[in-house]
Amino acid sequence: MSHQIDPENLPPVAPHNHGRTPAAWATNGLIVLGALFAAVGLMIPLLALVWVGSGIVIAALAVGAVLRALGHGQPLR
Repeated sequence: MSHQIDPENLPPVAPHNHGRTPAAWATNGLIVLGALFAAVGLMIPLLALVWVGSGIVIAALAVGAVLRALGHGQPLR
């Protein structure tokens, strides 16, 4: 049993970059770096390094938002 969807009922086509933007790369890279710092801080154990890693992750989210606002991310719908 198959259902046919009318073309006018389809969702809009996604952008062709699939998130491969400078904002996405910067955000993900900084999140990975922050997670690495936090993980090393948990293994050592050095609580200050865990907090530094957490701060890097929070800063990464801000950097991603700023880059997207400047037009280096996915276009807003």
